[in-house]
Amino acid sequence: MSKLEDQNFFDLQFKPDVKISEDILILDTTLREGEQTPNVFFTLEDKIKIAQLLDEFGVHMIEAGCPTVSKGVKEAVKAIAEQGLKAEVLAHVRAKVPDIEEAIECNVDRVAVFIATSDIHLEYKLKKTREQVLDMIYNSVNYASNHGLKVRFTPEDASRSDSQFLIEACDTAHEAGADRISIADTVGMLTPSGMKGFVKFMQRHLGKSVGIDVHCHNDLGLAAANALAGLEAGANCVHATVNGLGERTGITGLEEISVALTVMYGLDLGFKLDMLPKIARYVERASGVVIGQQAVVIGDYAFSHKAGVHTAGVLANPKTYEVFAPDLVGRGRQLLVDRYAGKKAVEQKLIELGIVVNDEQLSKIVQKIKEVADKKRNFVDEDLLEIAEEVLKVSFRGISPSKVMGLISCKIDPSYYTSYIVRRMAALPLDRVYETSGEYEIVAIAQTDSVPELNDLLEKIREISGIAHTNTKIILKQFETMSSNNSHTKKVD
Repeated sequence: MSKLEDQNFFDLQFKPDVKISEDILILDTTLREGEQTPNVFFTLEDKIKIAQLLDEFGVHMIEAGCPTVSKGVKEAVKAIAEQGLKAEVLAHVRAKVPDIEEAIECNVDRVAVFIATSDIHLEYKLKKTREQVLDMIYNSVNYASNHGLKVRFTPEDASRSDSQFLIEACDTAHEAGADRISIADTVGMLTPSGMKGFVKFMQRHLGKSVGIDVHCHNDLGLAAANALAGLEAGANCVHATVNGLGERTGITGLEEISVALTVMYGLDLGFKLDMLPKIARYVERASGVVIGQQAVVIGDYAFSHKAGVHTAGVLANPKTYEVFAPDLVGRGRQLLVDRYAGKKAVEQKLIELGIVVNDEQLSKIVQKIKEVADKKRNFVDEDLLEIAEEVLKVSFRGISPSKVMGLISCKIDPSYYTSYIVRRMAALPLDRVYETSGEYEIVAIAQTDSVPELNDLLEKIREISGIAHTNTKIILKQFETMSSNNSHTKKVD
């Protein structure tokens, strides 16, 4: 049995009753829609790296940006188009001939021509009549098509547009040379049933010669559900971004849609799903938008189990509380121990720490855990070891050295200023605090009388808001350098 088949353990009665074709496409627009997220800016190097990661992952299209936004964005679009990627590279442009000319200079494969078609946009934003908009659509799409570019037409705010004018606009784009139409739920107002009806309506009027994309915003938390509904109805391309980035609350997340299509619909689209954590973390760092701990697939808690009944079930069979195994996406599961934990979870955690207990000892440890955990927020392995030592009347940690030097590296939450964290750390009994380059932005040196004292200091550091992760190394030996030896050596006459 293949790994993919092993993940799809659903009984047939729970599987979706509508099949999705394996010919569907995933368009990633992290570099365009994603960069429209508030306070997000990607460097040229980041854009190229993200495009390369997405191409390796297996997306079919990459929307590289809007060349007319700035010189830097145009440079990035051109650089990505010249990377020799397997994915089709798009430029996003307004329905204006000068925009098309900018895209042609970038050597992209396709342009995504967009203009709003809803009355509210025509009246208040564009200040144009329907006839003027139709002329803009035809002229821009026809110009792009005549210059050898493939064209997708996007009627912005399609879900709030007059249906007859929407069809007229799409027909105009198709006649001018567009081979794809993107249904844009620009304000995230559709429900899954509404999206299904919308796609079927568009198909009836456009015919099978036009490919249909769905671009779903997440204002009401329905982006992924609407995207899947659109695909079920016959759309053959869905737009997504890494970590669900985008305007306001973002759009469909690449991690959500790719895994859902694999697990729920049994499709093998050739994606390297185990790359998702790597891609997500890179985009998190480059964008400065922190991944939520409970984010689907990529969040820290996605495969964590806490309640006793949950952990007992997972230990007996992970499928009791996991819709798919974490290794499908390059992750591992975590069983948490605190006052909610049952005997099974505590026993498993003790075994991981190399401690074997009998039933009576286990019961005492579990009871003690509940007493201690009732009084503190974070219950960690150190707490469990202390309780096990108390119950078993043994020491698992040996004798701490009298003097301990620790090298403490700190990773900072991108939403915090490093200087703020440094000032907070400077108030603690640390020998030195350095701001550094690389994965860990701050490195500190601490000298304490014992390991427990160093652990206490570490806990105080971790309590500082903005410190996302720490890595500590014990300094075993200190060597004198030539310069330090000279400074302490008396001059001999």
